[in-house]
Amino acid sequence: METHQLAQVNVSVARAPLDDPTMRGFVFAFTGTADLAARSPGFVWHLRAEPGDETVTRDGQLLVVNVSVWRDYASLHEFVYRSTHGQLLLRRQKWFVPTPQPSTALWWVAAGTRPTTDEALGRLDHLRAHGPSPVAFSLRRQFDASGRALRHGQPVS
Repeated sequence: METHQLAQVNVSVARAPLDDPTMRGFVFAFTGTADLAARSPGFVWHLRAEPGDETVTRDGQLLVVNVSVWRDYASLHEFVYRSTHGQLLLRRQKWFVPTPQPSTALWWVAAGTRPTTDEALGRLDHLRAHGPSPVAFSLRRQFDASGRALRHGQPVS
């Protein structure tokens, strides 16, 4: 039985409110993409189920915040880059302005944990302020659930 699962948050700065015609394509694609994630191997949980529920205003910007939990990084990677979700990433500039990087943070949670938006944004803030660590890490520089640094999915010697 797994004891830890991988939480992730990604944040995008919307070009307009979600009810604006500029955002129509994103809003239309949202439900199908959320459904695809829920059917994907390794998917555990997603914070919200409706477009618009995931928006937060911060520093005068409208942020779209996505929080989910996955069995492991391989499952998350497969969904993000190898499903139709990857095609949406190629069109993101239509709906979102450049976002301060990193825009994604990962961290391990005890199995069954459901992170809040505030917790997830706190992890992203920590990553931006302190760099990758077991508290919050990036897609490129990861850690396992015990806190050991990984390189290409393998422990660093």
